[in-house]
Order: sequence, then structure tokens, then C-alpha cells
Amino acid sequence: MVRKPDTKAARPGVRAQASLLSSLQPVDSTPFKQSANPMFVWATILLVWLISFLPWRLWQPAPDILLLVIAFWCLNEPQKVSMLTAFVFGLFMDVHDAGLLGETALTYTLVAYGTIVLARRLQRFGAMIQAIHLLPVFVLSEAVSRIIHSWLAGEWAGWQWLWSALFTVALWPVADALLHMPQRRLNETDPGSV
Repeated sequence: MVRKPDTKAARPGVRAQASLLSSLQPVDSTPFKQSANPMFVWATILLVWLISFLPWRLWQPAPDILLLVIAFWCLNEPQKVSMLTAFVFGLFMDVHDAGLLGETALTYTLVAYGTIVLARRLQRFGAMIQAIHLLPVFVLSEAVSRIIHSWLAGEWAGWQWLWSALFTVALWPVADALLHMPQRRLNETDPGSV
């Protein structure tokens, strides 16, 4: 006598696996993001650059918002904003601050490089996890710049710069929410998106 395999016993396991698989949610629910409008990208960079001329930047622990925006666009739009953009705006800030020429440019370029290198990993996560991953990039790039400045100036400037790097990284989720807002609105109004 040949017995048939019992299919009733296998079904609850299959159903349980199917329900487990259906409960999984992707990290990002929008698999295809629209590219940002180049006018919006450059308008945000230029606006923040102009805001960076205000005297609030003289406060040592002030976050570097221009660096934050450039790093954000290096991550999300690397074809439009690159290390060259970071270097040029860093030179502009060096000239404005009347400091050592190339000090801020070095910091901006190192942050842009670190962001581009980590881009594939960072795009899988939300803004909070991205900020945690970018914390060493911001701190190390600022540290390299400060060590070179101390060597050339002959004195250590202190540790206040560390607060600036920490505040800048803490603003990453805010920048992510504000700078992605136009693309999210486009996705909501697009009739073809599901």
C-alpha cells in the first residue's frame, strides 16, 4: 500500500511563510526616486551659501549648513554636485572668512569624497542611520583640517570645532526632510505612481 504525502500538514507552514513574507516592508517604500530639478539643487546651494555670509557663523560651534547641503546633494545627485563643487564653495568660504586658503576647501572636499564613497550604503537607510554613518566622515574631515591649521599656525585652536561637526550631522535628518520635500510632492501628485 502506497501512502500519499499529506498536503494538509504542509499548507499551514506555507501559509505562515507567505504571511511572514507579506509582512516584510522595504527600507524605502518608493523604489524609484525622481531626479531633483537642477534649478532646485543649485538654488538651495546658492541660497545656503548666501546665508553662510551672516555673522552667526562666527560662533565657534555653529553648524556648517553649506557643507551639510553640499554633502546631501553629493549623496542624492552626484551627477549634479560633485567634489569639484565642494572644493569651489570651500574656496569661496576661505576667501570670505579670510583664513588659510584651502582649509575649508579641504574639509568640504573630504566630506564630499566620504559621502560619495559611502553613497551606495547610505541610500539603503533612512536619514537617522545616514547621519550615524556620516558622523565619522564629518568629524575626521574637520579634524584633518584643524590639525593642518594647528601645524601651520603653531598653536592648537581647541576642541570647539567638534561641536560644529556634531551639530552639522545632527541637522542631517532636517536637511533630508526639507530637500526631499519637492520630490515627495511630485511623487504624490503623479497619477502614474502607485
